[in-house]
Amino acid sequence: FSGVLPRCVRLCQGCLYAGGEPMDPLPDSAPLATKLRNTLLQYHSAADSEWRVAKKTKDATVWRKPSEEFSGYLYKAQGVVEDVTNRIVDHIRPGPYRLHWDSLMTTMDIMETFDENCCVMRYTTAGQLWNLIAPREFVDFSYTTSYEDGLLSCGISLDYGEVRPNFVRGFNHPCGWFCVPLKDYPSHSLLTGYIQTELRGMLPQSAVDTAMSSTLANFFSDLKKALKM
Repeated sequence: FSGVLPRCVRLCQGCLYAGGEPMDPLPDSAPLATKLRNTLLQYHSAADSEWRVAKKTKDATVWRKPSEEFSGYLYKAQGVVEDVTNRIVDHIRPGPYRLHWDSLMTTMDIMETFDENCCVMRYTTAGQLWNLIAPREFVDFSYTTSYEDGLLSCGISLDYGEVRPNFVRGFNHPCGWFCVPLKDYPSHSLLTGYIQTELRGMLPQSAVDTAMSSTLANFFSDLKKALKM
């Protein structure tokens, strides 16, 4: 019987148990991917007047505006990266590169793969601000697709699986990275990210805001270093 089910449904049925504990099935990947892409396109079309600068470095500018998903902020980060689109996105999306260069990420596991551009990943992050923000764990649905002459890699957290000991389960509301080649310099790309992470736990909002702005700025500098290696 399972042989005639759509592949994503078969995957869901195979994920009902982990460590002996029943778990909710994974959502159908196709409608989730479509909804996620449309949400990111909406963020990407927001007028400049809606954003307020939160941080500026030589590598990137970070803006923010109130999130429509939760009580925190939606952050936008943008900078020019000296590399081609495909290689940049390969370093950002789930895969062998990300864990090696992202200073905030401590572990990453692909829990389920729907196809080569669509998966569920679990990853952990290091403590921040002298461990005022304790290590976090996330389980994200990740989807990479074409966008104009470049790519969009996007994701959203799922309430799925058991939380690891000594971690707080965070939640990424719709987030993603648009990467397109510069028209006059095709060997350079414009990278624009939209991030709205609910860290959860007992945290002062000011600490969260400081951490998010700095994390996004550092993301660009770490990525640029990795691409030069």
